[in-house]
Amino acid sequence: MIYYKNSIKPGGGISAHAALAVCTLLFTVNFMDRSVMSAVLEPMKRDLGLSDAQAGLVQTLFFISLAFLSTPVAYLVDRWSRKKSIGLMALAWSLFTYGTGVARSFTALLAMRIFVATGEAGFSSGSIALITASYPERMRARVVALFNMGLPLGSALGVMLGGYISAHHGGWRAPFYLFAFPGVALGLAAFFLKDYATAPENTGAGRPGGFIKSARELFSIPSLRWNYFGYAMMNAFVTMIFAWLPSLIIRISGIGEDKAGLLMAMVLGGCLLGTMSGGVVADLWQRRNPQARMLLPAAAALLSLAIMMLALYLFNLGMTGVTLALLVAVGFVCTLGIPAQQAVTQDVVPTRLKGLSFGMLMFMMYFGGGWSPLLVGAISDGSGSGVGGLMTGFISITVVTLLLSSWCYFRGSRFYPGDAAKFRE
Repeated sequence: MIYYKNSIKPGGGISAHAALAVCTLLFTVNFMDRSVMSAVLEPMKRDLGLSDAQAGLVQTLFFISLAFLSTPVAYLVDRWSRKKSIGLMALAWSLFTYGTGVARSFTALLAMRIFVATGEAGFSSGSIALITASYPERMRARVVALFNMGLPLGSALGVMLGGYISAHHGGWRAPFYLFAFPGVALGLAAFFLKDYATAPENTGAGRPGGFIKSARELFSIPSLRWNYFGYAMMNAFVTMIFAWLPSLIIRISGIGEDKAGLLMAMVLGGCLLGTMSGGVVADLWQRRNPQARMLLPAAAALLSLAIMMLALYLFNLGMTGVTLALLVAVGFVCTLGIPAQQAVTQDVVPTRLKGLSFGMLMFMMYFGGGWSPLLVGAISDGSGSGVGGLMTGFISITVVTLLLSSWCYFRGSRFYPGDAAKFRE
């Protein structure tokens, strides 16, 4: 079997810090380009004459494209220049982000968002590879954590700035124009980073099976299989929140996209706190209960369901302040299980499958969760659109996805201790 390793010993220093800075800023811009869509969805729909189902389809195909392209693009990045791949991907997604603002029809908009996903697919894998190759092992956890801050920061900036620019500086197209430029500048900067080439290494470690055989092996592990399905259902709920919550806020309260974007950023803040706290909660509970890493996301799904249904009920009554607090709480609770869910992918598999196990979780996140924007839009159109239609879509997807997610994790918790014991270090 041929494996790949760094051909240059990492040493940190200025070149490493430059790689970390450029990649982290690009990761932030990456999620700004993703999240701005939800902030400007309502004025975009009105301008282009889109139905809710069409608006949902644009976002669903974006996520499905990411699901199917991330793994092959990451494979190619590992076998070519990392810095050139990062630079080209940034230039590509920035070009098509600008193209999103130029779109004058549903077909053009759909094509631009699929091309944005094509550019973004594999970026995080290539960046992580470059960053970890640039720093010595003792520093890698810290620098990867810094890189990952780009996700919540970019998501929050995308909805806040996107909504504000749309409302006050040129309409919904303006944010796409403006957000393209930092991606181009940083993409060009990536070509000047220090690269760490990959060289083939014959490890003699044996020849594991092909991709299909390895995937089947992963799904043959009961707790892992339930973890994948539960994660997909939870992310269907989370993706619905990211895609449609600003639109629901605008339709119910009548505020502009600038204020809706700010409120959405507060919900994203709850998500960030939940992710940061979830690892601590899971580890503490795991000391007392060997099933905790599966029970925590199961409980989080049920609690999220209860809080979300109360929030939607009060929102419909016009109690905006209380509803906002509850929505922030939903963001916190629904992401509490993420560290545990990700840890399970490493706990119950042999070393040779750990990378693929996590990659499969990411595939299930995009593919399993990516369909919810389309379904919400279709349900909304079928229920008369407007406030009532979108509310019906929210209630339907919330109930189905969170109940299924909780059920999957409760089922998986029965198998997790035994599966983990087989590979415990």
